[in-house]
Amino acid sequence: MLLTRKAQYAVQALVDLSCHSRGKPVALKDIAHRERIPLPYLEQLFFRLKKGLLVTAVRGPGGGYLLARLGSSIRIGDIIATVEEPLRPVACMDERKECERSTPCAAHAVWHDLGMRIANFLNGITLEDLTREAEQRLLNEGSTQVGNLQHS
Repeated sequence: MLLTRKAQYAVQALVDLSCHSRGKPVALKDIAHRERIPLPYLEQLFFRLKKGLLVTAVRGPGGGYLLARLGSSIRIGDIIATVEEPLRPVACMDERKECERSTPCAAHAVWHDLGMRIANFLNGITLEDLTREAEQRLLNEGSTQVGNLQHS
C-alpha cells in the first residue's frame, strides 16, 4: 500500500506550518522553499486543507496560513483523509472498508482488520507529536553544527 505524494506533502507542510507559525501566519512560498514542495502543488493542497477546516487563510501583507485548531487535536489520519481518497487496504473494499462483493472472500476479515489497524495507527498520531519530533531534530542538527564548528 502506497500513500500518494499528496498525503506526504500535506503532512510535511502542516508540520512545517506548526513549527514556524508561533501564532503568526506563514506564507506558502516559505513552506514550499523549506520543504522543497512545488508552490502550485502546495496551493492546491492548502485549498483542500482549508476546505477540510485544518487551516485558515489570512489575507493581506504579512498574510499566510495558520492552523485552524491546536496541533494536539489534528490527527495525521485527518490530514490524509482531507487530501486523499479513502484509504483501503485492497481494491474490493469501499470507503467504509466493507466488501463490495455480495459474498465476502475468506480473507475479508484480514483486509478489514488491516484497514482498521492502519486507520487507528494514523489517528493515534497528532500533528503536535510530529511537530515535537521535528523541533527536536532541528535542535539536534543545530547542536551538531555548533559542535562541528567548535572542533574545526
